[in-house]
Amino acid sequence: MTFKDFNLNKQLVNALTDLGYTMPTTIQQKVFSVVMSGADVCGIAQTGTGKTFAYLLPLLNSWKYSKEKDPQILIVVPTRELVAQVVEAVKKLTPYLSVDVIGVYGGANINTQKLELQNGLDVLVATPGRLFDLAMAGAFKVKSIKKLVIDEVDEMLNLGFRTQLKNILDLLPPKRQNLLFSATLIEEVEDLMNEYFNDPVRIEAAPAGTPVENIIQTAYEVPNFYTKVNLLKLLLAEEESMTKVLVFAASKKLADELYEQLEPNFPGTAGVIHSNKEQNHRFNTVKQFKEGTYKFIIATDIIARGIDIAEVTHVINFDLPPVPENYIHRIGRTGRADKKGVAISFITEREQEQRAAIESLMKFEITTLPLPPHLEISSVLTEDEQPKVFMKEIQVKLPKKEERGASFHEKSAKNSKVNKKVSRRDQMKKKYGKPITRRGKK
Repeated sequence: MTFKDFNLNKQLVNALTDLGYTMPTTIQQKVFSVVMSGADVCGIAQTGTGKTFAYLLPLLNSWKYSKEKDPQILIVVPTRELVAQVVEAVKKLTPYLSVDVIGVYGGANINTQKLELQNGLDVLVATPGRLFDLAMAGAFKVKSIKKLVIDEVDEMLNLGFRTQLKNILDLLPPKRQNLLFSATLIEEVEDLMNEYFNDPVRIEAAPAGTPVENIIQTAYEVPNFYTKVNLLKLLLAEEESMTKVLVFAASKKLADELYEQLEPNFPGTAGVIHSNKEQNHRFNTVKQFKEGTYKFIIATDIIARGIDIAEVTHVINFDLPPVPENYIHRIGRTGRADKKGVAISFITEREQEQRAAIESLMKFEITTLPLPPHLEISSVLTEDEQPKVFMKEIQVKLPKKEERGASFHEKSAKNSKVNKKVSRRDQMKKKYGKPITRRGKK
């Protein structure tokens, strides 16, 4: 099947031809006709399966020009990076259509966004918090929405957007088409669909937990953090195929610490990105990575959801994620568009349990490679890795209440004085031996 079999309008066909796309992905094939029928859809698709185009193509194919200034299509995503990614995808598909798209997210000036919305739009892409704020401020007519897409809903719920999401769904007109996309179908997603959707058609591109076929998965077993750092330096320096590498760290603090360790060895070719970095820094880092200025960037799980970069050669799990499904999201950043990718994990003894959970989910065993013979094994341990010394706590047994005696002691002679008021007359008598009397005036 090709895109020509989709019965797309001429403008979309021309846009796809310009982009060089001819063959749809599995999720795109399965979703198109169902969305065109007007049914609600629940799409289960992993990162990198082409789900953004899967919902955009049928929505834009059925879109009709309107003189109204308010949006007909609303797309809700969890992060600012994803807003930018979806806006860019809409623009790629609509050079021959008069479709106006605007993206809004928190961290930017809300008044500027209000003014932008006043100019009119057809497609609104937004993060939940900022969308709700703008809706409550009357920046656009909520009742104009005919099509709703909630993308990466599992991540949205993980980030704590459940309340905002439900508030938005309560505001929207009941007569609308709902499309929901998630990498994993957790119980909360099921509850959301049961409450707000109308018998959604469930479509799976691949069962959650299926390892991506185009990705070679390997692992190194390492003793500690600094050995991991040495191994990463060695691989980045010696592996010529590592031209565009995405390194995952467990936390923002660890991402910064890892960047400080690596940047001196790779000056000007390393980047770091996480939610504490300001928006311009985040967008600029992704831009430099796309353009090839940065050979690698260090990222956290949340931010990486919004990074859509073609031709990532390697994904390195510097730390294994605590949630097994996140491993699938991570490695899905490479091996796209039928190209081969490589995923490498650094695993310490304490991470073996996480490894077992990931392999159980995937029903796939990750190959363990021997450590390079010239790798420097560090003996330096981080504070977290140092063995904990537990001091035995000695319990002091107090005597029974009746055996304790009084809880006070007698005052010393010095401190047992009682304040006594002494008249001036007595003070003078004590000082001069006789009372001092005032003499009458002469």
